Amino acid sequence: MGFGRRAFVLTVGGSLLVPWPLLAHGGDFTAFLARIRARARALGIRETTLARALEGLRPLPRVVALDRRQPERRLTFGDYRRRVLSAERIATGRLLLRRHRRLLARVEARWGVPAAVLVALWGIESAYGRVTGDHPVIAALATLAFEGRRRALFERELLAALAILDRERLAPERLRGSWAGAMGQPQFMPTTYRRYAVDFDGDGRRDIWHSLPDVFASMAHYLRVAGWRPGWRWGREVAPVPAAAVAHAGLGNRLPLRRWQRLGLRRIDGGPLPAASIRASLLLPDGPPAPAFLVYDNFRVLLRWNRSVHFAATVGLLADAIARDREV
Repeated sequence: MGFGRRAFVLTVGGSLLVPWPLLAHGGDFTAFLARIRARARALGIRETTLARALEGLRPLPRVVALDRRQPERRLTFGDYRRRVLSAERIATGRLLLRRHRRLLARVEARWGVPAAVLVALWGIESAYGRVTGDHPVIAALATLAFEGRRRALFERELLAALAILDRERLAPERLRGSWAGAMGQPQFMPTTYRRYAVDFDGDGRRDIWHSLPDVFASMAHYLRVAGWRPGWRWGREVAPVPAAAVAHAGLGNRLPLRRWQRLGLRRIDGGPLPAASIRASLLLPDGPPAPAFLVYDNFRVLLRWNRSVHFAATVGLLADAIARDREV
């Protein structure tokens, strides 16, 4: 994706600075906020909320710099897996699965999403709630909307964030998250929060920052609405793929497991594939012969959470490791 006109980024004392004229693709930040304020007012957001959130707001050059920074190289799946699936993350996930088993069982009974999948997502998104971001969400979203590279997206998220402040009666300084506006322990964007966050502890607020009942229920609600099929796995890692199967790789091909079996695919331990009536796709994220995965419809649900094959497969693998790979 193109970045349009590039800014010259300076580093001074550890801070990233972007020259002010390049922060916006034309226009004035004060005029931009006035337009946002008018749109928010038309949506019924109270004037007192808008005053607290927008008055005195300034753009954040560091957010622009982070948005424009591109990785020098794309991680292979093997690299990504080694970074994310650490022994510490697996051990912590198992501990927390046991610690919160009653709450997670209630959530799983309500929405049908396995507890281990929720814990795995929690672990990858925010290090089990420890790393949720410390950027002021309103200022970050306003900066990204004004900067203009993805204006429509971030204006929509900014209006949703203002609506959250208004409905939840939150002070703007309490709404903190990633530089791109992702919030709380599940790292929901504001529009995702508005659609899927759940008040599961019954206190009248959908608190994905501090309430684990709300965190787990909100994640499960999202996945179930996105199409999660209770009782099925996300997929599984398989043994190195025979040449006959490589031609059928890709999410666009969904073949019955018995067909994959005939093409020579086997479980990672060499055993036969399950005799289940389900279709699966073969993924080779680093090319043949391995690593290789047969993925089911629930994998596509994880892709709706994050459109990264690396992410979705690693969530599944972490969930399996946390649950000690219980068969489903």
